[in-house]
Amino acid sequence: MKRILMGAAAALALTTGMAFAEYPEKEIQGIIQWGAGGSTDTVMRSVTPHAEEVLGGTVVMQNMTGAVGAIALNYVADADADGYTVLMGAENPMLYKIMGLGDKDYSEFVPVNILARGTPLLVANNDAPFNTYSEMIAYVKEHPGEVRFGSTGPGGLPSVVTAMVEAVEGDLDVIFVPYDGDGPALTGLQGGAIDVMPAVLGAAIEGVKAGNMKALGVVDVAESDKLPGVEAVAAVNPGYNTYLPWGPFFGVFVKKGAPDDVVAKLTDAYAQAATNADFTALMDGRGFTLMNISGAEAEAFLTKWQQGTAWLLQDAGMTKSSPEDFGIARPAQ
Repeated sequence: MKRILMGAAAALALTTGMAFAEYPEKEIQGIIQWGAGGSTDTVMRSVTPHAEEVLGGTVVMQNMTGAVGAIALNYVADADADGYTVLMGAENPMLYKIMGLGDKDYSEFVPVNILARGTPLLVANNDAPFNTYSEMIAYVKEHPGEVRFGSTGPGGLPSVVTAMVEAVEGDLDVIFVPYDGDGPALTGLQGGAIDVMPAVLGAAIEGVKAGNMKALGVVDVAESDKLPGVEAVAAVNPGYNTYLPWGPFFGVFVKKGAPDDVVAKLTDAYAQAATNADFTALMDGRGFTLMNISGAEAEAFLTKWQQGTAWLLQDAGMTKSSPEDFGIARPAQ
């Protein structure tokens, strides 16, 4: 009987090892939340060929757009939890519940890899009467109702950054000017239609370097090496540490319930791919901050991101439902 039990254990170990070695036995579907040519698409199509080399298999990527990414997320959530359908997404699902866009988020998935994040930047028209974040805050307080801020609607990066500034510095008595996207807003900024615009560093840095606008502050815990000398808001006011680091991010996710060995192989493949020189050069050139995190570290990042963002939007009156309704805790101050 003892020999039989040992044989069974050995057979189980062998079977487990074979499952790890054989995956992937067929093509993997990579479902990209956004359309061709966008940031998420560019990131995923850049990193995945390097992951394929490690996996020894093929990932067929498909753009599945609609409902602010919810169609792609639901497609993967409804697929078998076998590791053959992965979601290639951005930060948007973390706000679906509170914004009334869906009943699922990344809590339904295992984060294979949070690859990179964007860094928000506060930029100003060259003629604005302030040159740093500190000077802007002082000017706004001394000139209520005068400064014009660009906005792209609830839940977008500008709305979250503005809500963050108000949570840390107090209510801003400014004029909000709506735009249909960051591009038109930055054009308006350069033309003098608005004074200040929160934007992702990658979208604004060329304009700053060309002298078409000026950088006031990096919305991060430390200065950016891409804009030396530009204030980091957390260095000016430590209250920002409750919410930072923050920014739009890109990640690869697999449905919970996928076999552990499959998750491990996917995780290893994307971890190696994220260090590839071509990929890191692309991320650096576009102003993204490399993260390359998985497991508990990725879960902690997602939790902090969701808590901070959800409650900032709730306190700013921009949500359809309270984060409390979904068990999203208010971040500790």
